[in-house]
Amino acid sequence: MIYLDNAATTPLDPRAEAVMVPFAREAFGNPSSLHAAGRAARAALDAARDTVADWLGCAISEVIFTSGGTESDNLALKGAARALRSRGTHIITTAFEHHAVLESCAALAREGFQITYLSPDHDGLISSDQVAAALTAETILVSVMMANNEIGTIQPIAEIGRLCRARRVVFHTDAVQAAGELPPRARDLSVDLLTISAHKLYGPKGVGALYARSGTRLQPLLDGGGQEHERRAGTENVAGIVGFAEVVRHLPDTNEIIRLRTLRDRLLDGLLAIPDSRLHGSHARRLANNANVAFAGVAGETLVLALDLEGIAAGTGAACAAGAVEPSHVIQALGCDRIRAREAVRFSLGRGTTTEDIDHTIATVRRLVAHLRRHGGT
Repeated sequence: MIYLDNAATTPLDPRAEAVMVPFAREAFGNPSSLHAAGRAARAALDAARDTVADWLGCAISEVIFTSGGTESDNLALKGAARALRSRGTHIITTAFEHHAVLESCAALAREGFQITYLSPDHDGLISSDQVAAALTAETILVSVMMANNEIGTIQPIAEIGRLCRARRVVFHTDAVQAAGELPPRARDLSVDLLTISAHKLYGPKGVGALYARSGTRLQPLLDGGGQEHERRAGTENVAGIVGFAEVVRHLPDTNEIIRLRTLRDRLLDGLLAIPDSRLHGSHARRLANNANVAFAGVAGETLVLALDLEGIAAGTGAACAAGAVEPSHVIQALGCDRIRAREAVRFSLGRGTTTEDIDHTIATVRRLVAHLRRHGGT
């Protein structure tokens, strides 16, 4: 299989698997227990927190381990909004956030919060001027993703962060898709809350973290024990957290990012040479491994299924929305109608992607698009 759906999830790094296994077998103690097995688990948890905090450039007390990006987004938005309600009820986000942010905002709207959704421009970019224009005296929270999970466009997070800091508005960014390429240094970005997930970084599924700047008020989502400094109840997933920390130690270096960008551009050159094809989002300001394209008259889902039969894994957008009746909200936010939005296909490269994979994919897509167009696109 040629795997070009790394934006959905990545294969588990063998080094992470190796360090996780002992904590699923002999070192299975509860990190809240006082006996030797519990202390060993606590030591591993503390060491992992040190690693993640060093990566984020923050204090260890500012790292909250969670079950992944969705929980971290929910805790950030619902936790901050509910804790700050006495100051105001206005929240600003964008129209093309991940569903974990959008659905959290929808839930808060049902509680009486007022939500402003900023629309990206045709290139899939949000500006700090848009955020500034939307701020009011009632604004308590802004959430803008660092890089879009479907089209890979990179937002000016540090600039927006400085604006929010000056206005004393809590700022959250979902860095799940970006963290493997863009250093999520919390203080450099002037963020108060930042979401990351291990399985987008060649780590295990079911584990992630929320950076919460010291002093940022959060109302916990879960009632229970006092784990994670009383901000996230429940026994920690020690094996998963240890695996998470291990992949943080082996993130892509500059050479790997350049390699992926070169392969991505080779892929785009080949795909956009197909008649009536188009790129979604900015070419210059996008993640190195992301190529979101469409071929007029060809349903993206049909092309993805046809590619799968050829041994090539790609996606139509967010994996959590696969099978949804509605076309991509991200592509529609760029100004595409529903029909054009259904034509989107996302190719996302990874460590295992080779030049041969790219050339074979280009040739296969060219052949399948021609075939599907002859047969009505479906």
